[in-house]
Amino acid sequence: MKEVIVVLDFGSQYNQLIARRIREKNVYSRILPFNTDFDIIKGLSPKGIILSGGPASVYQKGAPKIDRRIFSLGVPILGICYGMQAMVHTLSGKVAPTKKREYGSAELLIDDSKNLFLGIPARMTCWMSHQDVVERLPSGFEKIAHSADTLFAAIMDKKRRFFGVQFHPEVAHTQYGSDIIENFLYKICGCRGLWTMESFIEEASKKISAAVKRERVLCALSGGVDSSVTAALLNRVIGKRLVCIFVDNGLLRKNEANNLKEVFVKKQGIDVRMINASARFLSRLKCITDPEEKRRIIGNEFIRVFEEESKKLGKIKFLAQGTLYPDVIESVSSFGGPSSTIKTHHNVGGLPAKMKLRLIEPLRELFKDEVRVLGKKIGLPESVVFRHPFPGPGLAVRIIGDINKENISILQDADEIVMEEIKGSGLYSSLWQSFAVLLPIKSVGVMGDERTYEKVIAIRAVESVDGMTADWAKLPYELLNRMSNRIINEVKGVNRVVYDISSKPPSTIEWE
Repeated sequence: MKEVIVVLDFGSQYNQLIARRIREKNVYSRILPFNTDFDIIKGLSPKGIILSGGPASVYQKGAPKIDRRIFSLGVPILGICYGMQAMVHTLSGKVAPTKKREYGSAELLIDDSKNLFLGIPARMTCWMSHQDVVERLPSGFEKIAHSADTLFAAIMDKKRRFFGVQFHPEVAHTQYGSDIIENFLYKICGCRGLWTMESFIEEASKKISAAVKRERVLCALSGGVDSSVTAALLNRVIGKRLVCIFVDNGLLRKNEANNLKEVFVKKQGIDVRMINASARFLSRLKCITDPEEKRRIIGNEFIRVFEEESKKLGKIKFLAQGTLYPDVIESVSSFGGPSSTIKTHHNVGGLPAKMKLRLIEPLRELFKDEVRVLGKKIGLPESVVFRHPFPGPGLAVRIIGDINKENISILQDADEIVMEEIKGSGLYSSLWQSFAVLLPIKSVGVMGDERTYEKVIAIRAVESVDGMTADWAKLPYELLNRMSNRIINEVKGVNRVVYDISSKPPSTIEWE
C-alpha cells in the first residue's frame, strides 16, 4: 500500500502547494476538507497529517474546527499557520489576536535544531501571514523557534510527534522550507519515498485494466497536454480497445485538427474519429456571455456528442477524460471544502447528472507538472508534453462577451501571431502560458488617416511552476512591439493591443 500524507484543508490559498511540496519528496499527498469524516481519514492509514493554513480565526463563530479524534491516531501532525492555531486551540492552549500582525518576510530564530529543524541554520528567513498568535501552549508542548514579534513561531510535542509552525514552509519565500517539509516526512513520519512516476504508471495501469476489463473506452481528445497523456496512457494499457474522439467545437486554435492527426493518428497509431460539431456548439452559445454558463453549456454539449458518437461505434461503456487534481480541488463543489470556488472546470463541474457513459479519469490524482513527467515517460513528443495549457472550453473563455464567427476568427488570427512570435523569440518553453484575449470593447484609432472604431486584443503571458500561482512575464519590449504591430496590421477588426500585467493571485491566469 502506498504511503499517504493527508493535508486537511482549512481554506488556505496554499493547500495545493503543500501537497505538491510533499510529492516533490516522492511521497503521495492527498488534500481533504477539514471536516472530512474521521473514518475516511483513518481508513487511509496516513503516515502523517498536515493541517493547512486558512483565513479564519479560531475564536470566531463558525471557524473551521478539528475533529479531536485525529490526535488519537498515533501519527505525526504538522499544523501550518491556522492549522497550528487550530491544533493549539483544540488541545486547550490559547490563541488570541496580536497587537502587531506579521505579513511577509521575517527572521526566524531556531531554539531546537533537532527534529523539524534538523540541519537548518539557527537563523533563517520565513514567510509569515497571520493576525493571531499562540499565547499559551497546550500541555506537553514546547517552543522550538521564535521571531521578533512571535514568541511561539514553531512548537513541538515530542512525545506525541505533534508540530506547529506559524510561518509557511511551503512557499518559496521561506528559506529551507523544503528541508523542513522533508524532515517532517522522513525523520518524523518515517516515509520511504515510494511515490514515483514509475510507481504511478504501474498502479494506474492496474486500475485501468481492473475497471475496463475487456470493454472499449471512448477518450475525449483535445490535443492539450492532459487529454493527450490520458490517450497515450490508455493506448499503452488497452490498445485497440481505445477509440478517441476529437471534437471540433469551432473554438479551437488554427490548424488544431491537422496537428492532432499528425501526432496521434500517423505517429501514435491511435484510432481517432474527427467530429465537426462547430455549428451545434455555436448555436448553443449564441448570446451567452456569462463564463460559468459558457463552461456548463460546452461541458454538457461535449458529453452529448460523445454519447451520440459512442452509439455509432457500437457497445462502449467508458468515457476517459484528462481531469487533473487541481481541477477537482478548484471545483470545490466536488470536494465540499472551505476553499472558495474559483471557476467550474468543464471536466468536473460541467457534466450532466445523468450521463450514460461511465467516467474514467486516470490523471485525477496528478498535478500538471506530474502529467508532463508522465507524458515523457510514456513516449509522447516534447511538442505535446510541454504545450502550454489550453482551456477545455477553448476560445469561448478567451472571448469576453458574445461568441460568434467574427469574434472567433479575429481571436484565432491574433492568437496565432502571439504563438508565432513567442516561439520565434525562444521564450515558449520558459513560459507557463501565453495567449490572446478578445475584449468586449471597442476603441478609437487612426489607420490610413481615417478614424477607426474597432476591437481590442489583450496579450497574456505568465511564468509559473504549476499554475496555482503565477507572475506576469516581463517580455522584451521588442517582442511586445512586434506582436502589437503584427496584430493591428494583419488582423482585420483590431486597432489596439494591451498587455496584461496582473499576477495570480489576485487574478486568475485565464480571464474567464
